Amino acid sequence: MSATDLPLLHPDWPVPERVRALVTTRIGGVSAAPYASLNLGDHVGDAPDAVAENRRRVGALLPAEPLWLQQVHGTVVARLDDDQPLRIADAAVARGAGRVCVVMTADCLPVLFCDRAGSVVGASHAGWRGLADGVLEATVAAMGVAPRDVLAWFGPAIGPDAFEVGDEVRAVFVAHDAAATAAFRPGRAPGKWWADLYLLARQRLVALGVTAIHGGEHCTVGDAARFFSYRRDGVTGRMASLIWLDETPARPGR
Repeated sequence: MSATDLPLLHPDWPVPERVRALVTTRIGGVSAAPYASLNLGDHVGDAPDAVAENRRRVGALLPAEPLWLQQVHGTVVARLDDDQPLRIADAAVARGAGRVCVVMTADCLPVLFCDRAGSVVGASHAGWRGLADGVLEATVAAMGVAPRDVLAWFGPAIGPDAFEVGDEVRAVFVAHDAAATAAFRPGRAPGKWWADLYLLARQRLVALGVTAIHGGEHCTVGDAARFFSYRRDGVTGRMASLIWLDETPARPGR
């Protein structure tokens, strides 16, 4: 399968012309089970040469090599416009054309960002820990534009019927905002709750002033044919959510 034939998700959101984004699925690579087949994570035990080939296939669709982050479920934001951007981070932002922000996930929520003017883009890796600690807020702050001018898109993540957590997780979110109780419903046993990661992220962004929020319709756990899921499989690969700015479109008549 060539790079141009890779089955991809293309975010459906009303972004400026120069904003480009895509999300990989698990299909179209060379990795063997349990990483079959387009695993892009080099930290999960897969064969390094397979990961390199998978990244090469995705890279053929991009203007430049992405800044692959070492994600740690934190709130640090890498600024790709810096000469030596941080690599231990869970989010990235870029203003320069062709600088590709990427986050890898296999149940955690990938969130892509841009502004209405098409001057800056960002990507966040939002597991429940990073979400609770403020990774989305940190990313929007690093973009340097008013939250009302920010658009967000939620990529594939563990859905509300598959993400069961304990009292301690619910308590963290409710302590931050009592409205978070709406994102939890009783689980299969006392002290367990089904958590809606999409709603929790939406609440955080709306509270910040970001209201143009799109996506959020895919569950990684429930779609084994297309998505990796750590909760479902344990040992598994990673998908990538990528965003960048194209060169400024030419003006009419030029």
